Amino acid sequence: MGAGPVVYDPGRRPGFNTDDKPWRMWRAPHSLPRPIPQNGPMSTAFSPDAATVALLAPTGRLRASINLGNPILAGTDPASGRARGVSVDLAHALARRLGVPLETIEFPAATKSVDAVTGGVADVGFFAIDPLRGAEIAFTDATILIEGAYLVRADSPLQANDEVDRTGTRVVVGKGSAYDLFLTRELKAASFVRVPGAAEVVQVLRDGGADVAGGIRQVLVEVAARDAALRVLPGRFMVIRQAMGLARTRGPAAEAALRAFVEDMKASGFVAEALARHAVAGATVAPAAPSN
Repeated sequence: MGAGPVVYDPGRRPGFNTDDKPWRMWRAPHSLPRPIPQNGPMSTAFSPDAATVALLAPTGRLRASINLGNPILAGTDPASGRARGVSVDLAHALARRLGVPLETIEFPAATKSVDAVTGGVADVGFFAIDPLRGAEIAFTDATILIEGAYLVRADSPLQANDEVDRTGTRVVVGKGSAYDLFLTRELKAASFVRVPGAAEVVQVLRDGGADVAGGIRQVLVEVAARDAALRVLPGRFMVIRQAMGLARTRGPAAEAALRAFVEDMKASGFVAEALARHAVAGATVAPAAPSN
């Protein structure tokens, strides 16, 4: 590669994908987003051998499923049209360690992102840990922690989280999201309105199609700050543990390797630097995984 790595760039995109044909992007080996090298040398504690590379990237490139529906994890750069964010940085770091090209496969919501990994379209993904997903996805320990909160209209009689689970209360959530899965188990009396993604969640609440919206606290706080007709209930209803994951069919060795990579990224400060680099508020680096 004497001429240097070649990057495939499909050009600027008008927005993230909303159909069954996800956007794909390729980068050559060791090609990281420009800001990352400015943070100093990367830790070398995770040093995969050829067998590990074959387990995590069996096609010869690392295919990473990126959920653009969670702005804590990733979003679209308005200038370039490319995906950017903490999960994208971690995907680049893993590809660099493996010494393979990176292919990002971008989805507008968590459900399709999960399906890409369980269906073998992608090798790894970035998801909230949940027991239902855990039937098919092997999770690492958490990388970052974020909070789930409720959004209501300003004139709502609801003042506290424990008032939500009552007969007649309609809760709108993104279908298949971490808070959908959690609230479906926890709420016994309230009913649900399930919509494709976060944008629809807020609109349904505004339009009166639901009484409460569940979502990521940071996102809901920003929505309420722009709209005096909405407010966020105090506190949280859950802590969302974001992690990396791969299909359980990859086997225990692949699972252990991905867990080791995540722990290295947390311990080295990489995850904290990524949160700062992308100005992510309302999220913290998860503690180290308990030793066995």
